[in-house]
Amino acid sequence: MITVASVAGLILIAIFTLHGKGQIPIRTVTVARAVLRSQISTNGKVEPIRNFEAHAPAPTSVKRILVHEGDRVKAGQLLMLLDDAEARSQASRAIAQLRGAEADLNAVQNGGTHEEVLATEAELVKARADLASAQTTHDAVQRLFDKGAASTAELRDAESQLKRTGAQAQLMEQKRKNRYSTPEVIRVQAQVADARAALVSARALLGKSEIRAPHAGIVYSLPVREGSYVNQGDLLLASADLSTVLVRTFVDEADVGRLAPKQPIEVTWDALAGRVWKGSVSMLPASVKLLNTRNVGELTCILENKDMKLLPNINVGVSIITAEDNVLFLPREAVRMADSKAFVYQIAEGTLKRREVQTSISNLTQIGVIGLSEGTAVALNSVNNKALADGASVKVVQ
Repeated sequence: MITVASVAGLILIAIFTLHGKGQIPIRTVTVARAVLRSQISTNGKVEPIRNFEAHAPAPTSVKRILVHEGDRVKAGQLLMLLDDAEARSQASRAIAQLRGAEADLNAVQNGGTHEEVLATEAELVKARADLASAQTTHDAVQRLFDKGAASTAELRDAESQLKRTGAQAQLMEQKRKNRYSTPEVIRVQAQVADARAALVSARALLGKSEIRAPHAGIVYSLPVREGSYVNQGDLLLASADLSTVLVRTFVDEADVGRLAPKQPIEVTWDALAGRVWKGSVSMLPASVKLLNTRNVGELTCILENKDMKLLPNINVGVSIITAEDNVLFLPREAVRMADSKAFVYQIAEGTLKRREVQTSISNLTQIGVIGLSEGTAVALNSVNNKALADGASVKVVQ
Protein backbone atom coordinates (compact mmCIF):
# COMPACT_ATOMS: atom_id res chain seq x y z
CA MET A 1 0.00 0.00 0.00
CA ILE A 2 1.36 3.41 -1.02
CA THR A 3 1.15 5.84 1.86
CA VAL A 4 1.21 9.61 1.88
CA ALA A 5 4.70 9.51 3.40
CA SER A 6 6.00 7.30 0.58
CA VAL A 7 4.63 9.62 -2.05
CA ALA A 8 6.19 12.64 -0.31
CA GLY A 9 9.58 10.85 -0.23
CA LEU A 10 9.43 10.03 -3.91
CA ILE A 11 8.60 13.62 -4.73
CA LEU A 12 11.57 14.91 -2.66
CA ILE A 13 13.93 12.47 -4.40
CA ALA A 14 12.67 13.55 -7.81
CA ILE A 15 13.10 17.22 -6.92
CA PHE A 16 16.66 16.58 -5.61
CA THR A 17 17.55 14.60 -8.75
CA LEU A 18 16.20 17.26 -11.12
CA HIS A 19 18.01 19.99 -9.13
CA GLY A 20 21.35 18.17 -9.22
CA LYS A 21 21.08 16.92 -12.78
CA GLY A 22 24.27 17.69 -14.74
CA GLN A 23 26.38 18.67 -11.73
CA ILE A 24 29.64 16.77 -11.15
CA PRO A 25 30.37 15.97 -7.51
CA ILE A 26 33.97 16.97 -6.78
CA ARG A 27 36.47 17.27 -3.99
CA THR A 28 38.35 20.51 -3.64
CA VAL A 29 41.51 21.88 -2.11
CA THR A 30 42.62 25.40 -1.34
CA VAL A 31 45.94 27.03 -2.15
CA ALA A 32 48.10 27.20 0.99
CA ARG A 33 51.52 28.58 1.89
CA ALA A 34 54.32 26.59 3.45
CA VAL A 35 58.05 25.91 3.24
CA LEU A 36 58.27 23.34 0.49
CA ARG A 37 61.31 21.09 0.13
CA SER A 38 62.49 19.20 -2.93
CA GLN A 39 64.79 16.33 -2.06
CA ILE A 40 66.37 13.11 -3.25
CA SER A 41 65.83 10.22 -0.87
CA THR A 42 68.32 7.38 -1.10
CA ASN A 43 70.70 5.27 0.96
CA GLY A 44 74.31 5.52 2.07
CA LYS A 45 77.03 3.91 4.13
CA VAL A 46 79.08 5.34 7.00
CA GLU A 47 82.87 5.22 6.68
CA PRO A 48 85.56 6.46 9.06
CA ILE A 49 87.77 9.29 7.85
CA ARG A 50 90.81 8.67 10.06
CA ASN A 51 90.90 4.91 9.92
CA PHE A 52 93.56 2.47 11.11
CA GLU A 53 93.67 -1.20 10.17
CA ALA A 54 96.33 -3.55 11.51
CA HIS A 55 97.12 -6.56 9.33
CA ALA A 56 99.38 -9.51 10.11
CA PRO A 57 102.88 -8.67 8.78
CA ALA A 58 103.74 -12.38 8.43
CA PRO A 59 102.33 -15.78 9.39
CA THR A 60 102.30 -15.79 13.19
CA SER A 61 100.04 -16.12 16.21
CA VAL A 62 98.32 -13.55 18.42
CA LYS A 63 100.20 -13.45 21.70
CA ARG A 64 98.10 -10.94 23.63
CA ILE A 65 95.12 -8.62 23.06
CA LEU A 66 95.02 -5.56 25.31
CA VAL A 67 91.71 -3.96 24.20
CA HIS A 68 88.11 -4.93 23.53
CA GLU A 69 85.81 -4.00 20.68
CA GLY A 70 84.21 -0.64 21.47
CA ASP A 71 87.10 0.58 23.64
CA ARG A 72 88.31 4.14 23.22
CA VAL A 73 92.08 4.29 22.77
CA LYS A 74 94.73 7.00 22.90
CA ALA A 75 97.43 7.79 20.37
CA GLY A 76 100.39 5.47 20.90
CA GLN A 77 98.48 3.04 23.11
CA LEU A 78 99.59 -0.61 22.86
CA LEU A 79 96.70 -2.63 21.43
CA MET A 80 98.04 -6.08 20.62
CA LEU A 81 101.19 -8.22 20.79
CA LEU A 82 102.11 -10.82 18.18
CA ASP A 83 104.46 -13.77 18.62
CA ASP A 84 107.83 -12.29 17.62
CA ALA A 85 110.08 -15.38 17.89
CA GLU A 86 110.47 -15.74 14.13
CA ALA A 87 110.96 -11.99 13.70
CA ARG A 88 113.74 -12.00 16.30
CA SER A 89 115.36 -14.96 14.58
CA GLN A 90 115.27 -13.15 11.25
CA ALA A 91 116.81 -10.07 12.85
CA SER A 92 119.64 -12.14 14.36
CA ARG A 93 120.36 -13.81 11.02
CA ALA A 94 120.32 -10.43 9.30
CA ILE A 95 122.81 -8.98 11.82
CA ALA A 96 125.18 -11.94 11.29
CA GLN A 97 124.86 -11.62 7.52
CA LEU A 98 125.63 -7.90 7.69
CA ARG A 99 128.68 -8.37 9.91
CA GLY A 100 130.07 -10.99 7.54
CA ALA A 101 129.46 -8.78 4.51
CA GLU A 102 131.05 -5.77 6.22
CA ALA A 103 134.09 -7.91 7.13
CA ASP A 104 134.40 -8.97 3.49
CA LEU A 105 134.13 -5.34 2.38
CA ASN A 106 136.81 -4.29 4.86
CA ALA A 107 139.06 -7.06 3.58
CA VAL A 108 138.51 -5.98 -0.02
CA GLN A 109 139.20 -2.35 0.78
CA ASN A 110 142.39 -3.19 2.72
CA GLY A 111 143.81 -5.89 0.47
CA GLY A 112 142.53 -8.91 2.39
CA THR A 113 142.03 -10.10 5.93
CA HIS A 114 144.46 -9.11 8.66
CA GLU A 115 146.26 -12.44 8.32
CA GLU A 116 146.38 -12.08 4.54
CA VAL A 117 147.70 -8.52 4.81
CA LEU A 118 150.49 -9.67 7.18
CA ALA A 119 151.41 -12.51 4.82
CA THR A 120 151.47 -10.14 1.85
CA GLU A 121 153.66 -7.69 3.74
CA ALA A 122 156.08 -10.50 4.63
CA GLU A 123 156.20 -11.67 1.02
CA LEU A 124 156.79 -8.09 -0.12
CA VAL A 125 159.69 -7.66 2.34
CA LYS A 126 161.24 -10.90 1.06
CA ALA A 127 160.72 -9.86 -2.56
CA ARG A 128 162.40 -6.52 -1.92
CA ALA A 129 165.32 -8.27 -0.18
CA ASP A 130 165.67 -10.71 -3.08
CA LEU A 131 165.59 -7.77 -5.50
CA ALA A 132 168.29 -5.94 -3.53
CA SER A 133 170.46 -9.07 -3.44
CA ALA A 134 169.96 -9.67 -7.17
CA GLN A 135 170.87 -6.05 -7.87
CA THR A 136 174.10 -6.35 -5.81
CA THR A 137 175.05 -9.60 -7.58
CA HIS A 138 174.30 -8.07 -10.98
CA ASP A 139 176.43 -5.00 -10.23
CA ALA A 140 179.35 -7.18 -9.09
CA VAL A 141 179.15 -9.44 -12.15
CA GLN A 142 178.91 -6.35 -14.39
CA ARG A 143 182.19 -4.94 -12.90
CA LEU A 144 183.89 -8.28 -13.32
CA PHE A 145 182.60 -8.53 -16.89
CA ASP A 146 183.94 -5.06 -17.64
CA LYS A 147 187.38 -6.20 -16.39
CA GLY A 148 187.11 -9.43 -18.36
CA ALA A 149 186.91 -11.51 -15.22
CA ALA A 150 183.31 -12.73 -15.85
CA SER A 151 181.80 -14.42 -18.85
CA THR A 152 178.87 -13.25 -20.94
CA ALA A 153 176.84 -16.20 -19.69
CA GLU A 154 177.45 -15.19 -16.07
CA LEU A 155 176.31 -11.64 -16.84
CA ARG A 156 173.18 -12.91 -18.58
CA ASP A 157 172.37 -15.12 -15.58
CA ALA A 158 172.75 -12.14 -13.25
CA GLU A 159 170.53 -9.99 -15.49
CA SER A 160 167.87 -12.73 -15.63
CA GLN A 161 167.87 -13.09 -11.87
CA LEU A 162 167.52 -9.32 -11.48
CA LYS A 163 164.52 -9.27 -13.84
CA ARG A 164 162.82 -12.16 -12.02
CA THR A 165 163.23 -10.66 -8.57
CA GLY A 166 162.16 -7.25 -9.88
CA ALA A 167 159.00 -8.71 -11.41
CA GLN A 168 158.25 -10.58 -8.19
CA ALA A 169 158.69 -7.43 -6.10
CA GLN A 170 156.47 -5.45 -8.48
CA LEU A 171 153.81 -8.18 -8.30
CA MET A 172 153.84 -8.09 -4.52
CA GLU A 173 153.53 -4.26 -4.56
CA GLN A 174 150.55 -4.54 -6.89
CA LYS A 175 149.02 -7.30 -4.76
CA ARG A 176 149.25 -5.13 -1.68
CA LYS A 177 147.63 -2.12 -3.38
CA ASN A 178 145.08 -3.68 -5.74
CA ARG A 179 144.51 -7.28 -4.75
CA TYR A 180 140.83 -7.29 -5.80
CA SER A 181 139.42 -6.28 -9.16
CA THR A 182 136.68 -3.64 -9.59
CA PRO A 183 133.94 -6.27 -10.28
CA GLU A 184 134.97 -8.11 -7.08
CA VAL A 185 134.72 -4.89 -5.06
CA ILE A 186 131.29 -4.09 -6.55
CA ARG A 187 130.06 -7.60 -5.74
CA VAL A 188 131.08 -7.32 -2.08
CA GLN A 189 129.58 -3.83 -1.82
CA ALA A 190 126.29 -5.24 -3.17
CA GLN A 191 126.39 -7.99 -0.54
CA VAL A 192 126.73 -5.35 2.18
CA ALA A 193 123.77 -3.37 0.76
CA ASP A 194 121.62 -6.53 0.64
CA ALA A 195 122.56 -7.42 4.20
CA ARG A 196 121.67 -3.94 5.44
CA ALA A 197 118.31 -4.07 3.63
CA ALA A 198 117.60 -7.48 5.17
CA LEU A 199 118.34 -6.10 8.62
CA VAL A 200 116.05 -3.10 8.08
CA SER A 201 113.27 -5.45 6.94
CA ALA A 202 113.80 -7.77 9.90
CA ARG A 203 113.71 -4.90 12.38
CA ALA A 204 110.57 -3.50 10.73
CA LEU A 205 108.91 -6.91 11.04
CA LEU A 206 109.96 -7.05 14.68
CA GLY A 207 108.53 -3.58 15.26
CA LYS A 208 105.20 -4.66 13.76
CA SER A 209 104.87 -7.32 16.43
CA GLU A 210 103.72 -4.51 18.72
CA ILE A 211 100.52 -2.92 17.40
CA ARG A 212 99.89 0.60 18.66
CA ALA A 213 97.15 3.13 17.90
CA PRO A 214 98.44 5.85 15.55
CA HIS A 215 95.76 8.25 16.79
CA ALA A 216 92.93 8.41 19.28
CA GLY A 217 89.76 6.59 18.33
CA ILE A 218 87.45 3.64 18.96
CA VAL A 219 88.21 -0.03 18.30
CA TYR A 220 85.34 -1.07 16.04
CA SER A 221 86.59 -4.39 14.70
CA LEU A 222 88.54 -7.13 16.50
CA PRO A 223 88.17 -10.37 14.50
CA VAL A 224 90.96 -12.39 16.21
CA ARG A 225 91.46 -13.99 19.62
CA GLU A 226 94.49 -14.56 21.78
CA GLY A 227 96.43 -17.60 20.63
CA SER A 228 94.82 -17.73 17.20
CA TYR A 229 97.03 -18.28 14.14
CA VAL A 230 96.92 -15.64 11.41
CA ASN A 231 98.25 -15.56 7.86
CA GLN A 232 100.09 -12.65 6.35
CA GLY A 233 97.63 -9.88 5.49
CA ASP A 234 94.82 -11.04 7.81
CA LEU A 235 92.95 -8.21 9.55
CA LEU A 236 93.86 -8.10 13.22
CA LEU A 237 92.18 -4.91 14.44
CA ALA A 238 90.53 -1.76 13.15
CA SER A 239 90.08 1.53 14.96
CA ALA A 240 89.03 4.99 13.87
CA ASP A 241 88.52 8.53 15.05
CA LEU A 242 84.72 8.69 14.79
CA SER A 243 84.29 12.30 15.90
CA THR A 244 83.72 13.02 12.21
CA VAL A 245 82.61 10.41 9.67
CA LEU A 246 82.11 10.21 5.93
CA VAL A 247 78.78 9.10 4.48
CA ARG A 248 79.11 7.59 1.01
CA THR A 249 75.76 8.10 -0.71
CA PHE A 250 74.40 6.34 -3.80
CA VAL A 251 72.24 8.49 -6.10
CA ASP A 252 70.32 7.00 -9.02
CA GLU A 253 71.54 8.12 -12.43
CA ALA A 254 68.28 9.98 -13.16
CA ASP A 255 68.85 12.26 -10.15
CA VAL A 256 72.58 12.93 -10.58
CA GLY A 257 71.87 16.05 -12.65
CA ARG A 258 70.02 17.64 -9.69
CA LEU A 259 73.08 17.56 -7.45
CA ALA A 260 75.24 20.57 -6.62
CA PRO A 261 78.07 21.27 -4.16
CA LYS A 262 77.13 22.22 -0.58
CA GLN A 263 73.53 21.02 -0.87
CA PRO A 264 72.16 20.21 2.62
CA ILE A 265 72.00 16.55 3.57
CA GLU A 266 70.04 14.85 6.35
CA VAL A 267 71.05 11.38 7.53
CA THR A 268 68.91 8.96 9.56
CA TRP A 269 69.57 5.52 11.01
CA ASP A 270 66.81 3.02 11.76
CA ALA A 271 68.57 1.94 14.96
CA LEU A 272 68.10 5.46 16.38
CA ALA A 273 64.63 6.45 15.20
CA GLY A 274 63.98 10.20 15.22
CA ARG A 275 67.67 11.16 15.26
CA VAL A 276 68.85 13.30 12.33
CA TRP A 277 72.45 14.19 11.46
CA LYS A 278 72.94 17.20 9.20
CA GLY A 279 75.72 17.96 6.74
CA SER A 280 76.25 19.02 3.14
CA VAL A 281 77.54 17.58 -0.13
CA SER A 282 81.35 17.57 -0.03
CA MET A 283 82.13 15.69 -3.26
CA LEU A 284 79.92 15.15 -6.32
CA PRO A 285 79.88 11.92 -8.37
CA ALA A 286 82.77 11.63 -10.82
CA SER A 287 81.10 8.82 -12.76
CA VAL A 288 78.10 6.50 -12.81
CA LYS A 289 78.59 2.81 -12.12
CA LEU A 290 76.53 -0.32 -11.58
CA LEU A 291 75.61 -1.10 -7.96
CA ASN A 292 73.66 -4.36 -7.81
CA THR A 293 70.79 -3.54 -10.19
CA ARG A 294 71.12 0.27 -10.02
CA ASN A 295 73.16 2.73 -12.03
CA VAL A 296 74.34 5.18 -9.40
CA GLY A 297 76.68 8.07 -8.82
CA GLU A 298 78.55 8.26 -5.51
CA LEU A 299 78.69 11.48 -3.52
CA THR A 300 80.18 12.02 -0.08
CA CYS A 301 79.25 14.03 2.96
CA ILE A 302 81.20 14.78 6.15
CA LEU A 303 79.20 14.63 9.40
CA GLU A 304 79.98 15.67 12.95
CA ASN A 305 79.64 12.60 15.18
CA LYS A 306 80.80 13.83 18.58
CA ASP A 307 78.77 11.29 20.56
CA MET A 308 80.15 8.46 18.37
CA LYS A 309 76.67 7.07 17.64
CA LEU A 310 77.27 6.61 13.90
CA LEU A 311 79.39 3.48 13.51
CA PRO A 312 81.54 2.39 10.56
CA ASN A 313 79.85 0.29 7.85
CA ILE A 314 76.24 0.90 8.98
CA ASN A 315 73.60 1.57 6.31
CA VAL A 316 71.76 4.87 6.67
CA GLY A 317 68.96 6.79 4.99
CA VAL A 318 70.02 9.95 3.18
CA SER A 319 67.93 12.94 2.08
CA ILE A 320 69.64 15.46 -0.21
CA ILE A 321 67.84 18.82 -0.18
CA THR A 322 68.00 20.07 -3.77
CA ALA A 323 65.71 23.09 -3.18
CA GLU A 324 63.73 24.72 -0.35
CA ASP A 325 61.44 27.75 -0.45
CA ASN A 326 58.40 29.38 1.18
CA VAL A 327 55.77 29.10 -1.58
CA LEU A 328 52.07 28.76 -2.36
CA PHE A 329 51.40 25.11 -3.13
CA LEU A 330 48.80 22.54 -4.13
CA PRO A 331 48.70 18.75 -4.14
CA ARG A 332 50.35 17.49 -7.33
CA GLU A 333 47.08 15.90 -8.57
CA ALA A 334 45.35 19.31 -8.53
CA VAL A 335 47.74 20.62 -11.21
CA ARG A 336 47.06 19.33 -14.73
CA MET A 337 49.06 19.52 -17.94
CA ALA A 338 47.96 20.13 -21.53
CA ASP A 339 50.18 21.16 -24.43
CA SER A 340 53.10 21.41 -22.02
CA LYS A 341 51.20 24.03 -20.00
CA ALA A 342 50.18 23.67 -16.36
CA PHE A 343 46.66 24.65 -15.30
CA VAL A 344 44.09 24.16 -12.55
CA TYR A 345 40.29 24.18 -12.42
CA GLN A 346 39.31 27.09 -10.21
CA ILE A 347 35.81 26.98 -8.76
CA ALA A 348 33.68 30.06 -9.39
CA GLU A 349 30.00 29.98 -8.33
CA GLY A 350 29.61 26.23 -8.93
CA THR A 351 31.41 26.27 -12.26
CA LEU A 352 34.93 25.12 -13.21
CA LYS A 353 37.16 27.78 -14.69
CA ARG A 354 40.42 26.70 -16.33
CA ARG A 355 43.30 28.84 -15.17
CA GLU A 356 46.90 28.49 -16.30
CA VAL A 357 49.61 28.60 -13.61
CA GLN A 358 53.36 28.36 -13.35
CA THR A 359 54.96 25.71 -11.19
CA SER A 360 58.06 25.92 -9.02
CA ILE A 361 59.58 23.68 -6.39
CA SER A 362 57.98 20.26 -5.89
CA ASN A 363 58.29 17.04 -3.95
CA LEU A 364 56.56 13.68 -4.19
CA THR A 365 53.12 14.98 -3.12
CA GLN A 366 53.13 18.78 -3.44
CA ILE A 367 54.04 21.41 -6.01
CA GLY A 368 54.53 25.15 -5.79
CA VAL A 369 52.23 27.30 -7.95
CA ILE A 370 52.48 30.89 -9.21
CA GLY A 371 49.44 32.82 -10.41
CA LEU A 372 46.94 31.99 -7.68
CA SER A 373 46.12 33.62 -4.37
CA GLU A 374 46.29 31.93 -1.01
CA GLY A 375 42.91 30.40 -0.13
CA THR A 376 41.77 29.98 -3.76
CA ALA A 377 39.61 26.84 -4.13
CA VAL A 378 40.46 24.49 -7.00
CA ALA A 379 39.09 21.12 -8.04
CA LEU A 380 41.01 18.07 -6.89
CA ASN A 381 39.04 15.29 -8.64
CA SER A 382 35.51 14.07 -9.27
CA VAL A 383 33.78 11.63 -6.95
CA ASN A 384 32.09 9.65 -9.76
CA ASN A 385 35.17 9.52 -12.02
CA LYS A 386 33.64 11.88 -14.58
CA ALA A 387 36.13 13.98 -16.51
CA LEU A 388 36.45 17.61 -15.50
CA ALA A 389 36.26 20.33 -18.13
CA ASP A 390 36.28 24.09 -18.36
CA GLY A 391 32.77 25.48 -17.69
CA ALA A 392 31.45 22.26 -16.14
CA SER A 393 28.82 22.60 -13.41
CA VAL A 394 30.06 21.07 -10.18
CA LYS A 395 28.95 20.37 -6.66
CA VAL A 396 31.49 20.27 -3.85
CA VAL A 397 31.31 17.22 -1.60
CA GLN A 398 33.47 16.22 1.32
